[in-house]
Amino acid sequence: MGDEPLANLLERIHRLCLERAISVGTAESCTGGLVAKLLTDRAGSSGFFRGGVVSYSNDVKAGLLDVPADHIDAHGAVSAQVARDMAIGARVRLSVDVAVAVTGVAGPSGGSRAKPLGLTYVAVADSAGVDVRRFLFDGDRQANRESAARAALELLLAHCEAEPGRPL
Repeated sequence: MGDEPLANLLERIHRLCLERAISVGTAESCTGGLVAKLLTDRAGSSGFFRGGVVSYSNDVKAGLLDVPADHIDAHGAVSAQVARDMAIGARVRLSVDVAVAVTGVAGPSGGSRAKPLGLTYVAVADSAGVDVRRFLFDGDRQANRESAARAALELLLAHCEAEPGRPL
């Protein structure tokens, strides 16, 4: 991941979204709303940030973000498929141009051999489709959440910088 200071990353997102009139929404699980918090720390963020859903439970993923229950059953809540569904659901439900979603195993418990601690999926949905990335962070719970939020912000920025309709 990038070495750019978080404040600079957030400044770039803020400026770009306002300049290009890009509306943004979030769907978060393991980060517990940290991405939305970081995006709204700066005054004026209401000019682009419409809202977010903290979907910690599978019921909320299914009920508010329209994640198909069979995707959760087949792949688990921490999966590329569910991250993709969360991003699409947030984009539709929040009526935004770009939605970013995060799901993962922050720790210190909950990991398994198949889904170890620190496993995180980040997805961004926009008019070009959905981009999903897999990460494996190796910090403690707080460090994993912060790393996941940074990864989400970096992917969000990349999509906002891309030409409209052009996939990365």
